[in-house]
Amino acid sequence: MVPPCTRRRFLIAAGAAGLAPGAALAQQVPADPPPLIPAPVLPPARRNISSFASQDWRDHFERLDRVSIVCDTTSRALHYWNEDGSDYRIYPTSVPASEELTKRGYTKVVRKRVGPDWTPTASMVERNPELRYMPPGPNNPLGTHAMYLSWPAYLIHGTHDTRKIGRPSSDGCIGLYNFAIEELFALTPVGAQVRII
Repeated sequence: MVPPCTRRRFLIAAGAAGLAPGAALAQQVPADPPPLIPAPVLPPARRNISSFASQDWRDHFERLDRVSIVCDTTSRALHYWNEDGSDYRIYPTSVPASEELTKRGYTKVVRKRVGPDWTPTASMVERNPELRYMPPGPNNPLGTHAMYLSWPAYLIHGTHDTRKIGRPSSDGCIGLYNFAIEELFALTPVGAQVRII
């Protein structure tokens, strides 16, 4: 004969089976939660500039008698020196999208323009027939300021598309943030020597 099921017998059986609501659960859950372990404090991520290394103008030019610029396509940085070397600055840049579009060597600034317009070259139109002339403005790929080099169709200019900075994304030019090209533009006279490496 099976004894009748009483409340006491039910709770004992449920506790043994892990079904008891209150008392069994109270034994399994600690009274205080475990202490929180703080996340490690990491330095802020430095994207696109972590490979910047300072340059020495002597490694690139025979003399420093005028403003000098080195555009490093590997580290995607532009290096600027004033006439006596007392002012040295580094700017993050965009660089040509492929090796075929990259021209290296010595050139100079031959012309400057605020609010440049843009005309695609024949080779650009061949690659993308939809390209058309663009007047100055927010859609212009040359940004707010442009410095033209002695090589035809090669410039140091700004860009409205800030995603391009730090990337191989141009058709041969060196691009800077608009605020950076505005500063560089004011510091750099026509005739400044430029080397692209």
